Amino acid sequence: MQDKAEIGRLGEEATVAWLQRHGFRIVERNWRAGRYEVDIIAERAGELHIVEVKCRARGGLTGPGDAYTGSKLAALHRAAEAYIEQNGTDAEVHFDLASVTHCGGRFEVEYIPDAVPPRW
Repeated sequence: MQDKAEIGRLGEEATVAWLQRHGFRIVERNWRAGRYEVDIIAERAGELHIVEVKCRARGGLTGPGDAYTGSKLAALHRAAEAYIEQNGTDAEVHFDLASVTHCGGRFEVEYIPDAVPPRW
């Protein structure tokens, strides 16, 4: 049986593969600055995508989308601000969510572009 961290890692791997199949270039994975963290930072067509990944078992009591709480999304904005402050960008920034469900070793990615409005 896989532990929660391993399932989360596999969910992120499935999301990276999905992004690459859809023309995204992966810029960073698990980017950290202090207590801030972004799962995936990707680029496509000159635009920057901050991607939060949540992975849950199919048929569980809560789906991956249920994990996107107000406090989690506020932390995601702070992390994006820290990334941009550290790395700079003139690109338009999008906040996207990847809800990943898994069952029997199979991972399905539901990608939600512009799921969170920026708070600049």
